[in-house]
Amino acid sequence: MPRPAPAAPPAPDAALVRRARRIDRVLGETYPDARCELDFDNAFQLLVVTVLSAQTTDRRVNAVRPTLFAAYPDPPSMAAARREDLEGIVGPLGFFRAKTESLLKLSAALVERYDGEVPGRLEDLVTLPGVGRKTANVVLGNAFDVPGITVDTHFGRLIRRFGWTEETDPVKAELAIAAIFPKKDWTMLSHHLIWHGRRVCHAKKPACGACTVSQWCPSYGEGPTDPEAAAKLVKTQGPA
Repeated sequence: MPRPAPAAPPAPDAALVRRARRIDRVLGETYPDARCELDFDNAFQLLVVTVLSAQTTDRRVNAVRPTLFAAYPDPPSMAAARREDLEGIVGPLGFFRAKTESLLKLSAALVERYDGEVPGRLEDLVTLPGVGRKTANVVLGNAFDVPGITVDTHFGRLIRRFGWTEETDPVKAELAIAAIFPKKDWTMLSHHLIWHGRRVCHAKKPACGACTVSQWCPSYGEGPTDPEAAAKLVKTQGPA
């Protein structure tokens, strides 16, 4: 059973809210094409590729996606897959035995509990094998247009660097950020921060001198502030 969400945090400081929303607006202008970088055609595909994206890159998942869904286009077919065949497809992603097990259980649960359809509610999604709040929010925000906050490693790193919260627990961090931004902004906020984290605000050496929101960032200076040095750290796309 999923653990219950903790109580909502206290209302954030008004100055913090203004600064945070300004940063999000500028990041929206910086990344006008920000979106989910996993390829998908429907909610089932997005659910599966999000599960597969753990401990690998979106690009690698996108590379196996056509073969995977040509063979198993829906939950009934994937639930009935031969384990060896499925392992052969997801093998390049690493941890293929565990990921195969997750896909088989996930697909079977969709068939048994939801008539082969992906549910559109958080409380239902998180009961599925291998699906936590992060994966559920990805699916809700991008397949169902239901606002959701995706607290992945990039998102968590940036909200702490920006001083929006000190929370390291993903659920508590999600609730803290939900108190700062209107619900309608949650999905795109997630994309903005994830894109910025992948391209500029790196974990080990952020490109501070090339950051469009550096003037509002209390962590400015953790990485090179010289524009030329910082520019060399900027990635033009998501992870390979």
